[in-house]
Amino acid sequence: MRLDKYLKVSRLIKRRSVANDACDSERISVNGREAKASYQVKEGDVIEIAFGQRTLKVQVTQVADNVSKADAPAMYKEIM
Repeated sequence: MRLDKYLKVSRLIKRRSVANDACDSERISVNGREAKASYQVKEGDVIEIAFGQRTLKVQVTQVADNVSKADAPAMYKEIM
């Protein structure tokens, strides 16, 4: 699954277009490298998202095309 779609489906970012813009502005990295929106997300990947002063770091635990809002947090595990 593409990175921008994963961020939307997992509800880490609200809209796919916003996720795409975040990738273009180099605010998202996967496994320590800047990632494009077309990056293919795999289980075990570590995604870092820069939200202004705050950085969110998560590990991908599941990749699924359609997930309910209640099940979305099960797609990742937050890392400190």
